[in-house]
Amino acid sequence: MEWKTRVTELLNIRFPIIQGGLAYLAYSELAAAVSNAGGLGQITAMSLGDPEQLRNEIRKVKKMTNNSFGVNFAIGQHGRPFSDFLQVAIDEKVPVVSMTGGNPAPIFDQLKGTQIKTLVLVAARRQAVKAEELGADAVMVVGQEGGGHLGRDDVGTLVLVPQVVDAVSIPVIASGGIGDGRGLMAALSLGAEGIEMGTRFIATKECVHANELYKKTLVEGNESGTVVIKRTIGAPARALANSWTEQILDIEKNNGGYDQLKDLISGRANQRYIYDGEPEEGFAWAGQVMGLIKDVPPVQELFDRIISDAEQIRAKWGK
Repeated sequence: MEWKTRVTELLNIRFPIIQGGLAYLAYSELAAAVSNAGGLGQITAMSLGDPEQLRNEIRKVKKMTNNSFGVNFAIGQHGRPFSDFLQVAIDEKVPVVSMTGGNPAPIFDQLKGTQIKTLVLVAARRQAVKAEELGADAVMVVGQEGGGHLGRDDVGTLVLVPQVVDAVSIPVIASGGIGDGRGLMAALSLGAEGIEMGTRFIATKECVHANELYKKTLVEGNESGTVVIKRTIGAPARALANSWTEQILDIEKNNGGYDQLKDLISGRANQRYIYDGEPEEGFAWAGQVMGLIKDVPPVQELFDRIISDAEQIRAKWGK
């Protein structure tokens, strides 16, 4: 079956499946595997030490795949300057740039005059409308089931996606709670023209930077095993529940501010869990979709499974 949507045509991909930015995890091995399987793989730019490291990752991906790929820029409220990193993506003629968190307007300004396609992650209808006004080629809409940073309104994917579809004319990509062929078909039914998956791609063979304990926890856990942290500082985000996130939530309950939280929610604390396998010394992002994750397959096998299941649903609907 053909899987042609405005998203596949825009991004020059075979299947309307996009791999999320995945801070500290989305590097060349995973990005190339996703692109080779027919989706859009992405490198996470702002987790890298300097722009030259990004250049190296981009060139590695180009050696591993001839297919389209993207670079994700997480420009959160405590983010680093990104202009030099973005210039590397421009110089290397990256096909796609995606933006999460923060105000994407400066990225659009710097990309003017290039052929780079732009995706913006949003968590509310008003954000999607603004992204279209700024010139986004498509929006990725994340519901509150998702892992990592979310919207402040606690609206689920099932309700949020059709609202955004009705509000913008550019293609919409659904994210949050999606991990299989049923999720892909549900998203298309809502009017989306593609899906983005984050947590599901962590539990794959090619996500080589995630330690085995992290992957095992995703496989053995269920949809109740996550909590939302950082609400009190205006940046809600979903992580695996553990003693570390309990500390964070206790501080938040007692009206602790960013200064009290900053060491607990730092990138280093994240890395201690996801790299070093020290769950009591840090935290790890995860969405409620972990309740659907039962194994750690190669990326190609995951794609085969998603498309096969989705095509069975399409055939059933055809009857």
